[in-house]
Amino acid sequence: MIGRSKWGVNETRRVFRCAKQRLLARVASGKTGANPEPFAPALEPRLHSPDDTQRRPARGALSGVRILDMATVLAAPLGATLCADQGAEVVKLELPGGGDALRGLQPVKDGKALWWKIANRGKRGITLDVRQPAGRALLLRLVTQFDVLVENFRTGTLDRWGLDLATLHRANPRLVVVRLTGFGQTGPYKSRPGFARIFEAMSGFTNLTGEAGGSPLHSNFPVGDAVAGLFCAFSIASEMARLRGDPQALGCEVDLAATEALFRLLDPLPVEHEQLGTVRMPAGNCASYTAPSNMYRSRDGIYFSVVASSDPIFQRLCAAVDKPEWANDPRFASNPARVLNLVALDEGLGAWFAAHDYDAIERRLEDAGIPFSKIFTIADIEQDPHYRAREAIIRLPDPDYGSLPAPCVVPRVPGRELPIPRTGPDTGEHNAEVYGEFGLDAATLDALRAEKVI
Repeated sequence: MIGRSKWGVNETRRVFRCAKQRLLARVASGKTGANPEPFAPALEPRLHSPDDTQRRPARGALSGVRILDMATVLAAPLGATLCADQGAEVVKLELPGGGDALRGLQPVKDGKALWWKIANRGKRGITLDVRQPAGRALLLRLVTQFDVLVENFRTGTLDRWGLDLATLHRANPRLVVVRLTGFGQTGPYKSRPGFARIFEAMSGFTNLTGEAGGSPLHSNFPVGDAVAGLFCAFSIASEMARLRGDPQALGCEVDLAATEALFRLLDPLPVEHEQLGTVRMPAGNCASYTAPSNMYRSRDGIYFSVVASSDPIFQRLCAAVDKPEWANDPRFASNPARVLNLVALDEGLGAWFAAHDYDAIERRLEDAGIPFSKIFTIADIEQDPHYRAREAIIRLPDPDYGSLPAPCVVPRVPGRELPIPRTGPDTGEHNAEVYGEFGLDAATLDALRAEKVI
């Protein structure tokens, strides 16, 4: 019995190794299914069902663009999501065991990651371990049918897995590979890990927030990720415009550094430093470049922002707050003069606002045509008549909660009605559907699961 048992284990291992080798060969060659045929780029598989209008907007500007999103957390996935909002077909790729940190970030309810559901809306989800040979081979077959691959691993990670740019482009010469990292593909910091607050701190953005003379402040939201995500979507749209304009054009690598994305928005910092010797610092709620522009508090405790930087608006503000003499005061005659005399101006405005309830202030400013707004919470947004009239909060169909609220698609294009996307997928939710469209049958998928490739 002992001898027979030992022989059985060895033989089982040998058979399993042979089966594994055959599986790797079939995946690498594209020969899968009951009637195996090679994957053929000319036979473009449909990455959607014909009646699947929830997941595949039909008339968006990016309709027909296929994006494979293998990034994690927020910045790069947000870029892919924004493209999905505009009609792109996006497939979300995760490791078989999950592990995307966004699934563990608050808000979480009943073990369900609510932020994940909203941030990855409009996508289908598959699992694939590209670190394994079979996973790598399958990815190289998948990318033959995609226009864009989005990743945010540390610089050089895909290269170590045998998925360097040259290999990806041998599989699909027109593939656009968007690499969104904290610091880019070159430079001494290229291998550093990065998170939104790091991008914000290093870009100079955080140094502009906080009270004068006090500590800089981070926002209670990853602004750096959001900005990088916008640049990611912009990069994809730009490259798709290029490729659509030239059928012979080749794909490329997009080297997108999140720190540079945020720094790009801070246009005046370098020029004012070089030409004026100015290092812009925190100034509380004031703006050091225009005045008046500040946050104020009413008598009944409501905080609100007012911007009256142009001379005509400032003159109307003077009348609205019963200070018509300010309009002719040399200290306030122009924006540069007002900035130089900011303290006196804000003390006067702050005292007037503090002596009146917000409802009265609102009527005065509204009648005078002054740009202002109460500081909105999400509860205020939900009840605001303008937000409601424009349906700025939409409800995404969701298998767990029926539907969930989320920001609307931006921008709007009059006359173009885009279907409402579904919430983000569960881990590997669409494995059978997506891989089936590429010719993998149930037996092949079961074997890949057994190997923890998917």
